[in-house]
Amino acid sequence: MTDTRMTRRGLLLGAGATVATGGLAGCNNGVGSNGASQIEARVSATESFLFAQYPGTRDLASRAAGVLYMPLMTEVGAGFGGAFGRGALRIQGVTVDYYSAAKGSFGLQIGAQQYAHALFFMTPAALEKFRRSSGWAVSGDIRYASPEEGASIGKQTTELDDVIALVFGQQGLIAGASLAGVKYTRIIP
Repeated sequence: MTDTRMTRRGLLLGAGATVATGGLAGCNNGVGSNGASQIEARVSATESFLFAQYPGTRDLASRAAGVLYMPLMTEVGAGFGGAFGRGALRIQGVTVDYYSAAKGSFGLQIGAQQYAHALFFMTPAALEKFRRSSGWAVSGDIRYASPEEGASIGKQTTELDDVIALVFGQQGLIAGASLAGVKYTRIIP
């Protein structure tokens, strides 16, 4: 009969091997992966959805110096909360960089939701500030547009705003979606 008891040393070695293997797998730098093509497909689908659902955004995007599309932000909260997503910055319809977005929060919250958002950089200076930063955080410089405004957002409403954020496609059980506290970081998918 074989002794099947777990020793403390065996347990620690097994746990250490699991953590080391998982940690090394998580250090993928994207070389040889299809991460960029996955992000591109999601961004293209999000852009098409946005233009079809909110026709005013097509004109807004054509006047913008650049648009950051974040096709899928996943947010979870239970007292402490967080959100994460990946997307692409497009200038004149061409992807120039990939970004991740991360958000941490604390407060009265419970649930989960997913949503998409787009940041329209209306001036070259705003776009340059975003691209030159090591990690750009959303601040009071952003004007939020509701999805209803996205259908009819016009030139006169955007001339004074450097960055316009549109949050759309919310699904889930957390009330509201906000970009406050979101930090964007350039990535290599």
